[in-house]
Amino acid sequence: MDAEQDGQPVPQDASPLGDTYHRGPVILRGPMIPTDNTTANLLQPDADTDWLHMDPWRVLRIQSEFVDGFGALAELGPAVAVFGSARTPRTDPVYKAARRMGSQIAKRDIAVITGGGPGVMEAANRGAALAGGKSVGLGIELPHEQGLNQWVNLGMSFRYFFVRKTMFVKYSSGVIICPGGFGTLDEMFELLTLVQTHKVANMPVVLYGKDYWQGLFDWLNGPVSDHGMISAIDPHLVTLTDSPDEAVDIATSAIIASRA
Repeated sequence: MDAEQDGQPVPQDASPLGDTYHRGPVILRGPMIPTDNTTANLLQPDADTDWLHMDPWRVLRIQSEFVDGFGALAELGPAVAVFGSARTPRTDPVYKAARRMGSQIAKRDIAVITGGGPGVMEAANRGAALAGGKSVGLGIELPHEQGLNQWVNLGMSFRYFFVRKTMFVKYSSGVIICPGGFGTLDEMFELLTLVQTHKVANMPVVLYGKDYWQGLFDWLNGPVSDHGMISAIDPHLVTLTDSPDEAVDIATSAIIASRA
């Protein structure tokens, strides 16, 4: 015998919540059924632009950044990323070292990818560009945006950090990390996390400037490791060096080996 709802018989296979409304793949029942419909909403003139700032629209912007990034870099070829501070002055030895790195990488017919800003990024792009190589800058929209440096010959600016970092990891086969601040540390730790958890293929990671980085790794191998917070860092995962040429040799090693 059928149950009753509001005095009316209800078939046994019917939902106890009442009618079912389909809006694309979404199923709505009872009080969730809307009084409007999708087509009418699309065609309705509306001066309200709040929808431009809602999450569904942001998803489309995020999607477009991925599409544009993949499209711009898919045919780039082998590349090495160089990270480092935007605050490094041109007179700093680290700037000169990064410029040499960019030049040496480009002379091996390997693209140089940076964040596209000033400082270390500019230095690596400058070295690559003057050597006649591919000098890539992946910028980010910031409150005090300075734009891409003048030595970038393939550039793109992103709204979202996570999209930008995906491009770094996807299209780099080696990484050199020069002294830097929160942005550089963020890029370094995310990369090490992805490599350590096998989310990306193992790639050579080089930290330039032993005095700058040694204290951090003493802490990681000391208190952090002693408390069981991390597994022992693979000694083959990261190399610390004071030599720009050694940094380039190690960062490009996987690419050179694949050509043999």
